[in-house]
Amino acid sequence: MAEISPLQKILPDGLAGLGHNVLTARIEDVVNWSRARSLWPATFGLACCAIEMMAAGGAHYDLSRFGMEVFRASPRQADLMIVAGRVSQKMAPVLRQIYDQMMEPKWVISMGVCASSGGMFNNYAIVQGVDQIVPVDVYAPGCPPGPETLLHAIITLHGMIETGEILRRRATGEGAVQIEQRDGQTASGLAIGGRR
Repeated sequence: MAEISPLQKILPDGLAGLGHNVLTARIEDVVNWSRARSLWPATFGLACCAIEMMAAGGAHYDLSRFGMEVFRASPRQADLMIVAGRVSQKMAPVLRQIYDQMMEPKWVISMGVCASSGGMFNNYAIVQGVDQIVPVDVYAPGCPPGPETLLHAIITLHGMIETGEILRRRATGEGAVQIEQRDGQTASGLAIGGRR
């Protein structure tokens, strides 16, 4: 009996006869993969968490391996906002304006407890959660979270973008994802008010 050629397998089923490969990949999967691998963060450091964000961009942690080596100074060139630190009521409209100027699709990481919930600053001058101003996709806990936690938040965001989960969460109105802390801090070891 003669062996069936690959062309004969394809003809009756069309492209379904081929296995999943680079030629038959869904364009949505390719676009999500490329979006996840080419995030350009906006420069938006507000307090002590910004120092940890800068450390993540340094040579030791090397954000460039994720395609994020350049923090963009212009929001029109950025698609990721990392809100690093406490947001004052005066800074809230500026933060929203920068978010509105970013290109679509855009994502937000809330870095640290001050950005996520106001932290120890429970007063009228500090916004009690940046999610009141912009939609947050990933919360990175800590005071301040170390570069390891920020990298974990970025990798989590990559996975959500690649699978399309982030767009499904937005469509259904589900909240953001909170990750676990990866830099070894514990609740008892945090410096609160300058004391340990």
